[in-house]
Amino acid sequence: MFRIKKLDIFIVKQFALLFAGTFFICQFVLMMQFLWRYVDELIGKGLSLDVLGQFFWYMALTLVPQALPLAILLSALITFGNLGESSELTAIKAAGISLLQSMRSLALIVLLITGVSFYFQEVIAPQAFVSLRQLLVSMKQKSPELEIPEGVFYDGIEGTNLYVQRKDVDTGMLYGIMIYRMNGGYDDAAVILADSGRMQSTAEKKHLLLTLYSGEWFENMRQQDVGGAANIPYRRETFWTKRIVLDFDGGFNMAEVGGISADARSKGMRQILHDLDSIREYNDSVGHLYLFEAKHYSFVRPKIGEKDSTRVAIAVATDSINVDTVYNRLSTEERQRTIRAAANDAQMMAGDTSFKAEYSYYINRNERLHMLEAINKVTLSLSCLIFFFIGAPLGAIIRKGGLGVPVIISVVVFIIFYILDSTGTKMASDDNWTVWFGKLMGTAVLAPTAAFFTYKANNDSVVFNIDAYRHLMSRMLGLRTKRYIAGKEVIINDPDYARDADELRMIARQVEQYAAEHHLLRWPNPISVFFREGDDRAIRDIAERLEAVIEDLSNSRDRVVIGELNNFPVLATHAHTRPFVSKWLNIATGVILPVGIFFYFRMLRFRFRLHRDLKVTTQTIERILPRIVDR
Repeated sequence: MFRIKKLDIFIVKQFALLFAGTFFICQFVLMMQFLWRYVDELIGKGLSLDVLGQFFWYMALTLVPQALPLAILLSALITFGNLGESSELTAIKAAGISLLQSMRSLALIVLLITGVSFYFQEVIAPQAFVSLRQLLVSMKQKSPELEIPEGVFYDGIEGTNLYVQRKDVDTGMLYGIMIYRMNGGYDDAAVILADSGRMQSTAEKKHLLLTLYSGEWFENMRQQDVGGAANIPYRRETFWTKRIVLDFDGGFNMAEVGGISADARSKGMRQILHDLDSIREYNDSVGHLYLFEAKHYSFVRPKIGEKDSTRVAIAVATDSINVDTVYNRLSTEERQRTIRAAANDAQMMAGDTSFKAEYSYYINRNERLHMLEAINKVTLSLSCLIFFFIGAPLGAIIRKGGLGVPVIISVVVFIIFYILDSTGTKMASDDNWTVWFGKLMGTAVLAPTAAFFTYKANNDSVVFNIDAYRHLMSRMLGLRTKRYIAGKEVIINDPDYARDADELRMIARQVEQYAAEHHLLRWPNPISVFFREGDDRAIRDIAERLEAVIEDLSNSRDRVVIGELNNFPVLATHAHTRPFVSKWLNIATGVILPVGIFFYFRMLRFRFRLHRDLKVTTQTIERILPRIVDR
């Protein structure tokens, strides 16, 4: 029975405080990343604070499901990292409480957060997405705030290019004004030059009132304006004061929802599944229609003479049409018309096929996007649970709290998930991968990773011990392990030199006998290496007896003896006969050809090394025996 304990309350308090802080940090980072995509389109629009407030509010709501997994990962890492760094996790385990038991309260809370994430994506996020997209379209369509630069042409006013040489910020006066107006195209173009001027916005912010002083107006005259007199190409007007009204909508108008509501991201799971049936039915009907048209497509024949049309009609009426016969009966002019008509038919058919291909791709992409969004609502919610079972065990393993190592690990894990999820989504939406494979790729990679870290942390296994991985790589690559024996300052029992000398002589005879019976420099049969028993008991006995003698002689006070002991090589007992101790692992290695070749040559290397080590062992015995025989 599950009961709330003081330990659960203690861990939940630490996690809750960290989760609240990390959630707002992650939310802020994601919002800044989202805002950076649209900053160029939104800057300089003169948007009011209420519009900006709505924009940030809807943006925050849509990004909540993405911020939750990252916040859970980071807070779980820091929580269990702090417990491990302060040795509290060691005390918990010493009390007989396993890591999984200490995680159970947080697991229930994360499970609740997973449900909240799904609720956000099902109810709140679709509505927020529609409002955000509507707001973004409206903000993009809003005319920019009028800020006339100096020395360049300003095209922020529709149909008008405005050039200002200099402007006075204090008085608002503009100097050296040049205006190009192209309202009706080139035929209605106007060029206005003025010494100075002033620009003001009307009260309703729908127009700009431009007052110009001391200038000239050049305008092309359209033909109906001059009564057909071609000798008057334009009119010229000189003025002291001139007022011009320019169209400039400075207000903010909400755009229509339109196609935004058809986007899959604006729908809940139930609506997506409902719309998928309609989309698939429509796609099937379009596909069947295109197939029917392709099977029954007929070329449009050109009009030909009466006699020839009769011949063609007779030929078409028959079951088999000899195209060459019909074509040869036509005149030269009719043949040319027929060829042109056939070329036009082919061009029309190619254009029609291209249009149908693009439309088919569009409607099928719409179906895939709906499927991706439906799967995304589940995978993004489950990522909260997966990230927790990655963060909590990693925190217990690395035993580092704070915002240093946990932040680095969290960012790395999130980037891996983001790359896998984004790549799978892109490939699935483009129909390069299946929808399920593309969208579940990130979850399929991180879920086993979470299970692995949880298992290792619960069993106190070494995961990030560099020495363990270095030792494993040394064994795989066959790197030699060096022997190091130092003289002891305090010796309780002196070595039995007589017995050790007899053992060394026996070992030397065994080595000579082994070298004579086993031809280590020969290449063994691969079948014997991978598919038969290969335990070399003789060399194992030699190694065990040699290690016993070395252990006893390490208590010697003779520095020469200690130095000679370090010359004894560490003998490999089975690597020269087979790659692994397990029989089935050897068989699997032999079946996989590239891997089997690598381990076969690795085994040869160990055979050559054993041949050399046995020589060195014999030579070392010959040097050490005179030092211990007379003792």
